Amino acid sequence: MAGLWLGLVWQKLLLWGAASALSLAGASLVLSLLQRVASYARKWQQMRPIPTVARAYPLVGHALLMKPDGREFFQQIIEYTEEYRHMPLLKLWVGPVPMVALYNAENVEVILTSSKQIDKSSMYKFLEPWLGLGLLTSTGNKWRSRRKMLTPTFHFTILEDFLDIMNEQANILVKKLEKHINQEAFNCFFYITLCALDIICETAMGKNIGAQSNDDSEYVRAVYRMSEMIFRRIKMPWLWLDLWYLMFKEGWEHKKSLQILHTFTNSVIAERANEMNANEDCRGDGRGSAPSKNKRRAFLDLLLSVTDDEGNRLSHEDIREEVDTFMFEGHDTTAAAINWSLYLLGSNPEVQKKVDHELDDVFGKSDRPATVEDLKKLRDPRYFPNPEEFQPERFFPENAQGRHPYAYVPFSAGPRNCIGQKFAVMEEKTILSCILRHFWIESNQKREELGLEGQLILRPSNGIWIKLKRRNADER
Repeated sequence: MAGLWLGLVWQKLLLWGAASALSLAGASLVLSLLQRVASYARKWQQMRPIPTVARAYPLVGHALLMKPDGREFFQQIIEYTEEYRHMPLLKLWVGPVPMVALYNAENVEVILTSSKQIDKSSMYKFLEPWLGLGLLTSTGNKWRSRRKMLTPTFHFTILEDFLDIMNEQANILVKKLEKHINQEAFNCFFYITLCALDIICETAMGKNIGAQSNDDSEYVRAVYRMSEMIFRRIKMPWLWLDLWYLMFKEGWEHKKSLQILHTFTNSVIAERANEMNANEDCRGDGRGSAPSKNKRRAFLDLLLSVTDDEGNRLSHEDIREEVDTFMFEGHDTTAAAINWSLYLLGSNPEVQKKVDHELDDVFGKSDRPATVEDLKKLRDPRYFPNPEEFQPERFFPENAQGRHPYAYVPFSAGPRNCIGQKFAVMEEKTILSCILRHFWIESNQKREELGLEGQLILRPSNGIWIKLKRRNADER
């Protein structure tokens, strides 16, 4: 009888405990929601004086007005820009998050030069499952420490070591393009992108994945699909909650792509770390030799040996964050810049002739690999003297005098500027000079035929279609 009574009491205690836990959880949830609503209302009130494109709806903001198609969305942004260009600021609500577009260079300078305003937009949180809290996404003391630690790895003497890889991959690209000489127009976008991907894989990870030879690589597909899904999710507030996102097919695809990307990077890091440890053990017991000066070192090798002010090395997770960040930032952007350059040169033969003369001045008729000294001469005002109207001359120092330094910031500026800008320019010049020393480019594609699509980068959804002729085949 006593046992039965104790059992009933125990059941009641359990029910009471469960009810209390649920009540506490419910109260915490309600409190959290109230705090969020209060924060949202405060922001709404603070942002009211800033001009906006149209009426924003509670919680979803302008999200319902945004075109889902990337091409239509980019055109929509251009139209808003033209309509409100006379305003110093423009407000756009993406869900409950306000975004502000800055038009005046003076305003841009205030933000970019600030040592306090170094936090990235909340939208960068969608990159964190892939990139973690690396150089791109971190802030505060972690970012300052990591930036200080990694800056030496982008020293020009280290970048010079990567020039051989850039030349090798550019030559592979040229050989692949040979079959298109004197043929119909073809889409060059993917060719250039795979070349850039091979370069960043070998320079960042020391791994030659042969993307130009095998464009069906699982890793290559995962990189592109992940970029598409991240940008799509940013525009759709109803996909922001992780648990809700996983209820959709795309959420599971995101998870699968993430696993492919991290598995690949983890295996490369482990392989490289084991190799370095084995070499150190061999040297320690006298069986090994000093590393060859000609042996290429990837960013990964530098990350495995770099230390902070206290002498602490990066953890495996820290290294993966930075390698994944280099992979994300280091190929799509440069590939797009090279593709747009080919399109503009192919559409403006008078400018391409100036490039032609410049290449002759620097390289003569040789097809030797580009050197650092060669790259310094390219786009120099002495060699390449006259963008909606394609005029490279506008960026010459004498023509830029008096122009606000923050009117054009392709690599951003201030403390959070692009750490890899010298690497990017070196790669772009190497690939472009290699292509243009072998081919004459023609493009009859009109701007409206490009299908400009605003994603994480500006993409031509219809590709970049060019024709190739052998350079110097006729007098043109």
